[in-house]
Amino acid sequence: MAPAPSAPFGRGRAPVPDTATLAGLDPTTLTDLLRVAGSPGFHRWEDQIRRTGGCSDPIHLTGWTLTKDKTSGETLHHYSTENEPGGRLRIACGNRRASRCPACAWTYAGDTYHLIRAGLAGDERREIPGTVRDHPRVFATLTAPSFGRVHNRPDSGRCRCGTQHPADDSTLGTALDPATYDYAGAVLFNNHAGKLWQRFTNRLRREIAARAGLTQRAMSEVLRVSFGKVAEFQKRGAVHFHAVIRLDGPEGPDTEPPSWATTGLLEDAVRAAAHHSYTSISVPAAGDQPTRTFRWGAQLDVRPVKAFGDGSDITEQAVASYVAKYATKAAENTGTLDRRIGELAELDRHGVPDHARRLIQACRDLDDLYPDRRLWAWAHMLGFRGHFSTKSRAYSTTLGALRQERADYRAAQEHGDLGLEDIEPDTVLVLADWQYAGHGHTPGESVLAASIARDIRINRETAREALRDQLALEGAAA
Repeated sequence: MAPAPSAPFGRGRAPVPDTATLAGLDPTTLTDLLRVAGSPGFHRWEDQIRRTGGCSDPIHLTGWTLTKDKTSGETLHHYSTENEPGGRLRIACGNRRASRCPACAWTYAGDTYHLIRAGLAGDERREIPGTVRDHPRVFATLTAPSFGRVHNRPDSGRCRCGTQHPADDSTLGTALDPATYDYAGAVLFNNHAGKLWQRFTNRLRREIAARAGLTQRAMSEVLRVSFGKVAEFQKRGAVHFHAVIRLDGPEGPDTEPPSWATTGLLEDAVRAAAHHSYTSISVPAAGDQPTRTFRWGAQLDVRPVKAFGDGSDITEQAVASYVAKYATKAAENTGTLDRRIGELAELDRHGVPDHARRLIQACRDLDDLYPDRRLWAWAHMLGFRGHFSTKSRAYSTTLGALRQERADYRAAQEHGDLGLEDIEPDTVLVLADWQYAGHGHTPGESVLAASIARDIRINRETAREALRDQLALEGAAA
């Protein structure tokens, strides 16, 4: 077992990789780790990485910023990367994929959680009234149709193959008979899923209007349909959508929907819209491929969202957590790569399993037949080319607004640290020059950054549990 370094990790709040991690390091990585931890600028490097949340692929910048008083010309603050470790400032990559950067994905998931929950429970700070909680809203899951039988875990416990698969069996979701499975149909469905969702939302408005005895134009004057959705890949490699759908008054969450707009009406309209003939996409024949018509699968789940726990698992918090969880994932759970594929030979190098490989191969084969669909460019997503997380304009706040709120908070903190909080913004001139200088970590830095991210995560979880316990005690006392 490699000995754990002592001196570099004994000062301040430096990250401490666990013994198992250190023991599993190759000599080159361990040597680099000791070099980084023992360098004169280590604590400043650590501080930079902590500020990124433990980002696993930080962006490197070089440059400077100068803050001056417009009237007097006095320099209020000057910063340069010249004295930073390696002459660089490291900032978070901001990647939403958990497979790429767990730390930044955690932030993205948190933003998505607050966005979805604000649309369910309201958020006065973000100008979403709490009365939105009384609006009709459902949580709907629209699935893909069948493209052939796959290994599964039915209620009977035994798959069609005769095996009782454990939950973590890698064969789950793979084709029982690859020779007859419609891999081409699966990737073409994924490729058109975004348009199919658009057809669904258009039809949903028509179904609601029909149940109210109104034209769509008349309905738009008294009611608005709002939603937030996220895409999820099933293990078989087919995409489906989870959506929070809410009925508002004509101006959005600030206005009450009409009395006839009930949760029951919304549930019925969602089911009707999902299975209506209009909600379909026709893909023309090309080469050896037949004409196909895609619709949502028969497995449609529509349930009302409860404001508080009443024995139901479809509560506001549960729904927001569920959507946030899948906002940071893509097709990786099927075994595919989390980046664009340059050539099929990459699949061998990365050990891509057979089912995902066949789906990727189908994207390659169909690319020439449907050039406008760019299937090969999206082969790593098994043909899907839509946004993973989207919302209607009036559903809630925006991710951009949440990020700006966080940036403003950090800027205010920095101004306070620099003694600039009492200076009027209009009297300040900020000059800056920044250049991109690379990204990522050395092998040793990667291990240390992962330890920092782990520490941050543990601290957050501990704080969350403490707050939960405190709220439970206050509730019991009340």
